[in-house]
Amino acid sequence: MLVKNILADKGSDVETMMPDRTLADAVQVLARRRIGAIVVTKDEGRIAGILSERDIVRILAGEGPGALDKPISAAMTAKVQVCHENNSINDVMEIMTAGRFRHLPVERDGILVGIISIGDVVKRRIEQVEHEAQEIRNYIATA
Repeated sequence: MLVKNILADKGSDVETMMPDRTLADAVQVLARRRIGAIVVTKDEGRIAGILSERDIVRILAGEGPGALDKPISAAMTAKVQVCHENNSINDVMEIMTAGRFRHLPVERDGILVGIISIGDVVKRRIEQVEHEAQEIRNYIATA
């Protein structure tokens, strides 16, 4: 299965914010939407960074509650690993495992087109394994 299949199923809605918004604004969006990361974008949908719950915890631990008044750019991860629509689930699992992160923006021609979470990947991988197991059972039953 490819990333484009996951996006076709789940949609390509991505919560984005500009880097000059405050961390308090981002926290409100994360809580309201019940998500773990926000993609930080510049004009025209170009990725400037990603802000995860982990990024927020790190800055709060280091600077205290006053950090919430800082811009997102002060806490975001600026070097963002991305994937593309033609990456496989295995490609994405490898990228996420190597980088130890749970959210991976999907990019096409330098523009954000979606986001994949580890939950999306695990769900699809389990579906694949169950489908393969059913095919094997059917094969054995008809052999």
